[in-house]
Amino acid sequence: MPTGTPPTPPRTDTSRAQPARVYDWLLGGKDNYPVDEAVGRRLPPQAKDAARQNRAFMHRAAAWLADQGIDQFLDIGTGIPTEPNLHQIVQRVVPAARIVYVDNDPIVLRHAEALLVSSPEGTTDYVQADVREPGEILRHARDVLDFSRPVALSVIALLHFLPEDQDPQGIVRELVDALAPGSHLVLSHAASDLHADLARQVTEEYARAGIRLGFRTRDEVARFFDGLDLVDPGLVTAPEWFRTEPAPAAEDSGIYAGVARVR
Repeated sequence: MPTGTPPTPPRTDTSRAQPARVYDWLLGGKDNYPVDEAVGRRLPPQAKDAARQNRAFMHRAAAWLADQGIDQFLDIGTGIPTEPNLHQIVQRVVPAARIVYVDNDPIVLRHAEALLVSSPEGTTDYVQADVREPGEILRHARDVLDFSRPVALSVIALLHFLPEDQDPQGIVRELVDALAPGSHLVLSHAASDLHADLARQVTEEYARAGIRLGFRTRDEVARFFDGLDLVDPGLVTAPEWFRTEPAPAAEDSGIYAGVARVR
């Protein structure tokens, strides 16, 4: 069941590209505008592969965590709904699971009703908030989630939109510090050191659209997991992360991905 009705969405700015809408275009969605499509078309073809790999990693990680009995999820940087959504994957395994979605893009709010169609036994909620205000996110999430029990914190393809001057390490640390032992951090992040030329091209194209990026090396991404216990296979490329499913098809990737347990 949903916990409430989303507020009326503010007017969508169609004059500037937005990351969620560009991502939607890369995934083949229709909830984007010509300005977003223009950015997507200027990106190298591998950008579509990266979007697909990110989505597939989220599916595998969410299903595995649900199989482990995790029944609470906080998904920050939700993006425009693309089925199956996280709650659909999780509630197939744990029908009573509770999921809170968070995004700061008004167009995601416009589609929030799709995110609020929970199983009868479970609960979903949507919060319009910015990851750069973790305290606000936690305040709203506590209305739905019990932070005395394990929560899976999902930040998929989000942190590379936070350059260093926005303190992404501090943001993740504040969110993780609110989690109970047995919780998990699920993270994917664009790499600066796997395909440097492609990373530079993507960064430049987004910058032309007024969107700053902060791609990172493997060591820099690993810092987000400091103090946590990485789950096998560790911090790897997105297609290389899997647990009980058959191994995904081997393919090149510029995305790091990992899941870690809170002690």
